[in-house]
Amino acid sequence: MTEMAGIKPRHFLWEVRDRVAIIRLDRPDRKNPLTFDSYAELRDTFRALVYASDIDVVVFASNGGNFCSGGDVHDIIGPLVGMDMRGLLEFTRMTGDLVKAMIGCGKPIIASVDGICVGAGAIIAMASDLRLATPDAKCAFLFTRVGLAGCDMGACAMLPRIIGQGRAADLLYTGRVMSADEGERWGFWNALHATDALEDEALRLAHRIAAGPTFAHGITKTQLNQEWNMGLEQAIEAEAQAQAICMQTRDFERAYRAFVAKEKPVFEGN
Repeated sequence: MTEMAGIKPRHFLWEVRDRVAIIRLDRPDRKNPLTFDSYAELRDTFRALVYASDIDVVVFASNGGNFCSGGDVHDIIGPLVGMDMRGLLEFTRMTGDLVKAMIGCGKPIIASVDGICVGAGAIIAMASDLRLATPDAKCAFLFTRVGLAGCDMGACAMLPRIIGQGRAADLLYTGRVMSADEGERWGFWNALHATDALEDEALRLAHRIAAGPTFAHGITKTQLNQEWNMGLEQAIEAEAQAQAICMQTRDFERAYRAFVAKEKPVFEGN
């Protein structure tokens, strides 16, 4: 296990508060677009989080009133036009690897979305475990509007599971903006909060999760994702094994002893 609170990323902002890591893209003047470098560094950071001993939850936050405007037109879209198939596939696999790393990082991820959240920014929100937004959040999977398919970075697999096949098809074919109200009704946003309260609410939720049995939370995240590809009988057996593992943790014993003593359990993640 390693400690990550002190890392110094070059292509995004990083802060850790009480075992909660906060990530912000740092180009607010352009609504926080992604670049080749920020994609790669985010992917590598989420991969490393698997081994982080000092972080239990991640908040992917907005910056300057916006979340992310997707891939930078000049730094990404322009160069892609001139690439051959080998280079293009290398890029699309890298972007997909960011989603794989988020899913596999072992930590719950909360997207805290204000303003623009489009393209790859919408994918980052989608790939998070929980999503909070403001009434001004504008989310769009706008790949068709730049001549591409809607099946980017796992969108055709993940988005229908969150909001349903028909609604996902609507967004992925048209590239239109999903309003915050729509997103909340459809279950994409877990909750809407006023702009000045959004980050506090995201951090409150993050610290609540971090105060829980974090080893067990990692198991929950694994099962939520792995059971997509299981039949019901397989899923029930997988959960039986997962729960038996959790029953061997000290946190399970701590919860029992706290219950007997009529106290609130203090979990330690082991």
